[in-house]
Amino acid sequence: MIRLQRSLLIAFTAAVLALGLCAPAHAGGTAWKDWNTGLRDAATAGKPVIVDVYTDWCTWCKRMDQDVYARPEVKQYLAEHFVQVKLNAEYTTAAKYEGKAYTSRTLAERFRVNGFPTTIFLRSDGTHMANVPGYVPAERFILLLHYIGDGVMDRGVSFDDFVKQSAGGN
Repeated sequence: MIRLQRSLLIAFTAAVLALGLCAPAHAGGTAWKDWNTGLRDAATAGKPVIVDVYTDWCTWCKRMDQDVYARPEVKQYLAEHFVQVKLNAEYTTAAKYEGKAYTSRTLAERFRVNGFPTTIFLRSDGTHMANVPGYVPAERFILLLHYIGDGVMDRGVSFDDFVKQSAGGN
């Protein structure tokens, strides 16, 4: 009986650990929202929106989750400065933008997303700022977050100049 209980305990523990390891990285403590909720929350909070456009089959999307979005400094900066939205470009989930009805798929098309991952930045009122296609390494991504989140882009500074200033310690 004790041997059976021990075996069941080990099997249960292994199952719980396996579920934890298979869960998407963005589920672990990062406050990702759906499109409609995210845009509504951004308008209320006055924060810009970061939209992670992904697909379930995209290897580089999973790498962004694991290597970039999971980093503590990225998580902290996102939580403080952005409303975070996940948008699966292949889903047919209902979404609204600029008073029009879309699906997640047609919304990705509306923003001319043609590769994955793509990161979209919007102002708090939903106005489009920029698309950043592809995987972005964490060190460069945190610079991009500061460039948008600290308002540097809005001051007319190019991203290349911002990177140079950041490297120079200014």
